[in-house]
Amino acid sequence: MSAVSEPVGRSDHGLSARDARILDFEREWWRHAGAKEEAIRSEFSLSAARYYQLLNAVIDSPDAVRYDPMLVGRLQRARDARTSARVARAFRTSASPGDSPDFQESND
Repeated sequence: MSAVSEPVGRSDHGLSARDARILDFEREWWRHAGAKEEAIRSEFSLSAARYYQLLNAVIDSPDAVRYDPMLVGRLQRARDARTSARVARAFRTSASPGDSPDFQESND
């Protein structure tokens, strides 16, 4: 994948050139040497945080599903799993031992 500028606009699949590049990068980022964050900065001149904001918006697009349904489905499942794990961690740390029936003392 090269950093050569691509025409602006939408192709026949409906994605902008940048959105298609993001999906292409996600499909093959592991081929880049070094950490993914370094590859993101090199390829897109973006911070990792901004890249992931854009990626999350792209994978919610019906055009992205048409472009690469398997990849988009995998990325959505991975995002959903991370969100579920984050919610579970937040729930566990915010609950005190007395809040759960598992922690109630028995008076037997």
